[in-house]
Formats: sequence, structure tokens, C-alpha cells
Amino acid sequence: MTGEKTSKRRTLLQSLGSLGVASLAGCVSDSLLGNDENGDRGRRGATDGEVTPRPIPSGPADENVRLTAKQGAVQPGGDSGTETWLYDEKFPGPELRIPEGNVLQADVTNQLPEGTTVHWHGIPVPNPMDGVPDVTQDPISNDQTDTYKYRAEPAGTYFYHSHVGLQFDRALVGPLIIEEESPHVEYDREYTVFLDDYLDEAPRLPSSLPGGGPGGDGGGPGGGGGGPGDGGGPGGGGGGGGPGGMGGRDGRGGMGDHRPPYEGMLMNGQLPSDAPTFELTEGERVRFRFVNGSGATTFRVRLAGHRFSVTHADGRPVEPVAVDAFDLGTGERYDAVVEADSPGSWELRADPVDGDETSALGVVQYGESQSGSPRSPSADSRRLQYGDLRALNPIQGISGRPDRSFDLTLSGNMGGSYEWYIDGQAYPDADPLRVSTGDHVRIRMVNRSPVVHPMHLHGHFFQVGDAVKDTVRVPPRMGEVVLDFVADNPGDWLFHCHNIYHLEAGMARVLTYES
Repeated sequence: MTGEKTSKRRTLLQSLGSLGVASLAGCVSDSLLGNDENGDRGRRGATDGEVTPRPIPSGPADENVRLTAKQGAVQPGGDSGTETWLYDEKFPGPELRIPEGNVLQADVTNQLPEGTTVHWHGIPVPNPMDGVPDVTQDPISNDQTDTYKYRAEPAGTYFYHSHVGLQFDRALVGPLIIEEESPHVEYDREYTVFLDDYLDEAPRLPSSLPGGGPGGDGGGPGGGGGGPGDGGGPGGGGGGGGPGGMGGRDGRGGMGDHRPPYEGMLMNGQLPSDAPTFELTEGERVRFRFVNGSGATTFRVRLAGHRFSVTHADGRPVEPVAVDAFDLGTGERYDAVVEADSPGSWELRADPVDGDETSALGVVQYGESQSGSPRSPSADSRRLQYGDLRALNPIQGISGRPDRSFDLTLSGNMGGSYEWYIDGQAYPDADPLRVSTGDHVRIRMVNRSPVVHPMHLHGHFFQVGDAVKDTVRVPPRMGEVVLDFVADNPGDWLFHCHNIYHLEAGMARVLTYES
């Protein structure tokens, strides 16, 4: 960071430099995820059982990028523009693609009227590079530049976004792909599909919006979150809105699902009136990388006339599973291969599960087909569940009884105060989750609120059943999820709901390593 101000991260970088970063790099060896075609690398030290911090690479970077956060206009429907905040005046931000194992250096300049950071969602970066204000760094001040540097691994579909306040929902977000050298699936071409919800105004907490006053109990501390209900199951994306729920006005999301009044849903930055086109040629195998970069929306994704073969969950390879549809919570990613065997023009649809806004739409168009109105998807007969996912490289070291266990209740007050809690505490006034290096950690979450919570752990992958992920939806109305991971990346890491409004209202804890 230029200027006189010294950030917490700069201080730590200097400390690591005095210790010799190169010596830390020598500690890198086998991965806790195992050695796979994605080239995972772990952080076990020379001494059996020793875990060292993921090192900040020394020397020149292989890939250098510059990002500028600044005010700009977007035109998602091709009509009048809306002023918002962007990376490099693009919406979503520029797609970053880096070969696995290369060192990325990103110089981020802030031209916004307030401080900002960049978080590299899903990538287990060195702790000082994680981009969380007041945890791993001070925000980048106006007209200042800060540098993020890390080795891009493991391969997968990720994204980057601001982690300050509600900036994430202002469009400070973009896709990031770490390219594998030898994919475990064959395909002829690929597309990134970035899903988002669109605000045509500055984001605000729901309690400050018209009609956002007292709205009933959300299972607050000691309160009831409702009995067992149709939460969509562990693989569902159930929510408190949708058909029959308390929706918004004029087709816009409302306070019944406690989401902002979104103008619409976006696919690759476009509203349905200007839907993006994905060209296919008959006989191809096409890889789609789906990213939910929205502020508060769970999407149900379908492609008319075709099935998906899901090959990756949150960037991690899985045994391919054929489905008609899948739900994608905020922060989640799925890769899926489509067999181009049905010439024509077809809708790629992402329906908001929790609200009643118009769906995000794309058009899958075979090059030899005549243009025309694309055909819509029929009702899905098989929707992906978490239990369908089988990681090709399960996490090692989580068999048997855990060393550290946490039983956490997710709840909230959706009335006038609008607060969200983990075990009755709202961040930042919340106790840390303390672990020791090398621990097998188990977290059990029960959701006592009437809305889904996509929970994201920074700096680590975890295992849910047989799937390896970094973000998982906890269904509403007493829905339960259990995750296991190895504490293999020392530092202070945020664990939080990725609905940005729930996070801003307190649904977070810091996972901290005891010395």
C-alpha cells in the first residue's frame, strides 16, 4: 500500500520477510487433499504433524494484474445506465485466468470514496492475502494501491470480490479461473456463467428499506425458528420466499424473504432483455463454469433440451453425476459438461429460489440452427443433492473422532433491529472459534431461522458427506449440516453466511489458531 499508512498486512509481510519467506516455501510438500491431477500442494512441515503457514511467494510473479475499483455505469438491459462501483469499469469484473501453480500478483487501486479490499473466494491463500478488513488487513484507502500475492492453487472455478460492508452487492465482483494442466474430464470448449442479482440503487440493510420494519422473529437467541419444514433438504436451496411466500412489489424481491428489492437477475452482467448467447456445435462436449456471485440469491439452474454432467463442486473435482438441475447458493460454484446433441435454440435459465424476480436467462444457440425464440426448460425430474457428490480426492485426516467440535445455532432477528447470530452472538462482538494446528475440526450447524444460510469458510476446504467444498447451504427451519476439515492453514479466518446482508448484520465468527 502506498502512502504513509501501514496496514496490518504490510506489517506481517515485513515480519515474514525478516524470517525469510524462502525458508517457509521449503516446507511445502504433500497435500491434505492428496496428490491429484489438479496438483494440490499442502503445508505439512518436515516434522511429522507440523503445519506451517501458507507462504507468501518471494521473487517475481508469473502473472501480474491490475484492478481499479471505481465508480462507473452499467447497462445490464442495454438501456439507460445505473451508477455503481466496478472493477476496471466492467460488470462483472474482468475474468482472471491463471495456470495452476503460477504466482499471481494483483495490484489493486482504490478510487472509491471509502476503503475497500479484495477477497479471493475459495482459494486457500496465505492469511495476509485474504482481504478481510480488521481481520487480515486494513482497508485500502482512497487513492491508494495495495498488492496481493499468492500461488494460484489448487485448480478450479473461483471468484473475487470486495469484503467491505455491502460493496459486494454494488458489483465489485468478478470470476477467477485457475486452469488445471490435465482435467479429469474431456471437453471441446468452455464458458463461464456468472450469476448475480441486480440493484439499481445503493445497497442498504433491509431494516432501512421502506417496509423493512419489524417483521417477526427469525429464530433469535432463545427464540423459535419454526419446526421442521420443507427446507429443500441438505441439497435444496429452500428459502422463506418464493411462490406462496411474502414476495415483493411489482415482481421485485421483498421483505418476506429479507432480501433487497432487486431489479432483476443477471447472467454475465445482462438482464433477460439482453440475454447472453452461448454458441455450440453439434457433437461437442461443452464445459460450463457456473458461479453464484450474487449478494443474496439462491439460483436453480436448468438448460432446456439437455442434461448436466456435474464434474466439480466449488472447484473440487467430483465423480460426474447427471442431473437436470442444481441449486447454487451465494458463493457456490459448479462445473458441468453438456453434450451438444440437440440442435436448436434453448434457454439456459437460473430461477431465484428465494424470491419472485424474473429469472436470469441465457441462450444456448447451435451455430447451424436458425435463430428464433429459444425453447424453455421443462420441469426438472432430477435435481442435484449434496449426497450425490463424491469427491475424487477426499480430505485426508478427518476419519475418527474430531479433535475439536463446535455445535452452532444459526438464528436471527428480522424485526426492526435486523441482526443475525451464530450461537446468539452477532459479529464482531462474538467469541472466536479456537483451533490448534493439525486439528481435525467438526462444525455442526442447525438453522433455526426461516431462510437458507450459505456458510463459507475462508482459507480451507471442508468435507460435507462425500463432497469437498468451501461453501454450503444450511436449509431453513431446523435444517442441519455437518462439515469436517483439517486446521492446516494457520491464521485468523472468517467463517460466515455469504448472504452479504446476513454477514453485515452479524452472522460471522473468526476461526483463530491458538499458538
